[in-house]
Amino acid sequence: MRIAIFATILLIALVYAAWKGGGPERAMVGIAVTIVVWDRLLVASGLVSYHALDIGYLAQDAFGALSTLALAMVAYRFWTLPAAILHTLPLLAHLSRAVDLSISPVVYLTMQVASSWLVPPLLILATWHHQRRLKQFGSDPSWHISWKSQPRDAAQQSPTLS
Repeated sequence: MRIAIFATILLIALVYAAWKGGGPERAMVGIAVTIVVWDRLLVASGLVSYHALDIGYLAQDAFGALSTLALAMVAYRFWTLPAAILHTLPLLAHLSRAVDLSISPVVYLTMQVASSWLVPPLLILATWHHQRRLKQFGSDPSWHISWKSQPRDAAQQSPTLS
């Protein structure tokens, strides 16, 4: 039942962000879809184990942490920082498992997935704030970095002769 509730909330968040979000929100949709597909492939392979360090989920969580951290570095949004933190927390589960193999499999699983429950509501709230800024200001910059070439300063373009 919990999985169905989480999947429903996640689906609502992903559809809403893909439909109404700006660039960072849509990038987060791509990251989340990649993680969900990766998860389904791990489960289908039958290699998931909470009794030992799970390399498949370690790689998935490392991808989630690195991709959301990269998003936070270039996105002109505050919400990306908490998203990166929430995707980094599961790495502590893997570190804990590597350091102490006697950790209960239930604890290991809970440490891996608990923070993921906060990501869909965060994405919904982020998309709603994006829409609110669009209505209030008419625009909402997505990125710190401009992908267009910047015009050179006029003083550099035509040096004055003295």
